[in-house]
Amino acid sequence: METTVELGSRGEQQAAAFLVRKGYRILKRNYRHGKAEIDLVAQVGEVLVIVEVKTRTGAFYEALSESIPPRKIRRLVAAANHLAQELRWAGEVRFDVVQVLRTASGYNLIHLEDAFYHF
Repeated sequence: METTVELGSRGEQQAAAFLVRKGYRILKRNYRHGKAEIDLVAQVGEVLVIVEVKTRTGAFYEALSESIPPRKIRRLVAAANHLAQELRWAGEVRFDVVQVLRTASGYNLIHLEDAFYHF
């Protein structure tokens, strides 16, 4: 039986591959700052993309709009600010969510760009 950690790790792998196919470049995986963890940090064009990956099975599904509580958003924003300073990033920063739904026949992915605003 697959653990929650294993499921999440596979979901992040699926999301990273999906984004690469869409033309994104993965810069970092599992970036940590304080209590926050950014699942994927990617770049598309001149945009730094902070990606939260939500992996679910067919037995558990929730709307993307309900999947990230405000407290987690605050932590992601703080981590993204720290990372942008670390990278000396002067361009746009965007927050995306990739939902990975594992089914009996494989994986279905939904990519929500600009999932939430950080101000």
